[in-house]
Amino acid sequence: MDWITILSTTIKSAVNVETVLYGLAAIGLNIHFGYTGLLNFGQAAFMGVAGYGLAVTVTVMGLPFWIGIGVGIVGAIILAILLGIPTLQLRADYLAIVTIAAAEIVRLVFRSVTFKDVFGGSDGQRGFSDGFYALNPYPEGDYGFNLGPVPLFFNNRSMWVLTVGWLLIVLCCFIVFLLMKSPWGRVLKAIREDEDAVRSLGKSVFSYKMQALILGGVIGSLGGFIYGLAYGSVQPDVFGTETTFYLYTMIILGGAARVLGPVVGASLFWVLLVLLNGVLSEAVAAGYITIIDTNQVGALRYVLVGLGLILLLVFRPQGIFGDKREIAIDAR
Repeated sequence: MDWITILSTTIKSAVNVETVLYGLAAIGLNIHFGYTGLLNFGQAAFMGVAGYGLAVTVTVMGLPFWIGIGVGIVGAIILAILLGIPTLQLRADYLAIVTIAAAEIVRLVFRSVTFKDVFGGSDGQRGFSDGFYALNPYPEGDYGFNLGPVPLFFNNRSMWVLTVGWLLIVLCCFIVFLLMKSPWGRVLKAIREDEDAVRSLGKSVFSYKMQALILGGVIGSLGGFIYGLAYGSVQPDVFGTETTFYLYTMIILGGAARVLGPVVGASLFWVLLVLLNGVLSEAVAAGYITIIDTNQVGALRYVLVGLGLILLLVFRPQGIFGDKREIAIDAR
């Protein structure tokens, strides 16, 4: 078994593009679910709207890269308002139903044949990241170091995406930390615990929920930008419902209502998946495992991670850094 390759890919996955984009989206979802108690099952829609807003602005409309970023963020804000107005005054489960349906509607619109000239259909859009990479300060080459016999290197394009992505994660975590220590953040947590009590004190629960939905959606949209820029394309099926379920898994792993919980959870999630994929693939190829073939490794790793998550929920439902009191949601 090639342990050097397994260790190299596993360690790199802890900080790689997937960790960054899912970490950003999970930070936004943590504002919804962890701090405010909003059951948003459509976070992938915010990522998709942002990614497609950038792609369509640059490739279809021919406008500059930075205008595409603005269009994506405005799109995420509009989506939050459209989702929030009819649902935030109702029970939490209504928001869950509406958001999961809305996310599917958004995905199907993006892959629709009717709008193929705009969104590209099931193939998506590509060719919109040149403006971003034109700002790349890293010259051609590989960057990294050897950790003993394990090589840890990224090319200059990956380094630029990772630099921007991790700076965004640090900035978003710092903003969330400051907000949740402020009176505004304390109101959000009070709404999570008992919104009727907050309403009795004269606070507009609907207004605070809407603000949280917009803020979390905008932060989540940054993950959509990073995805599109890192891979140079956007495809609609990437922003499916399973993406939001992965984000909830990451929040649970790291701990809900913790500033660093989503980031640690995203890193751990991808480390586990990559490590299991590497070990199982090598074991099958070497003949140590004969009951499955290499085509079944991908599905089996999700099964094993799922079993691990079940055990975590049984023995430590609050996650690694969480508190049991933070996962009690008032769903009235």
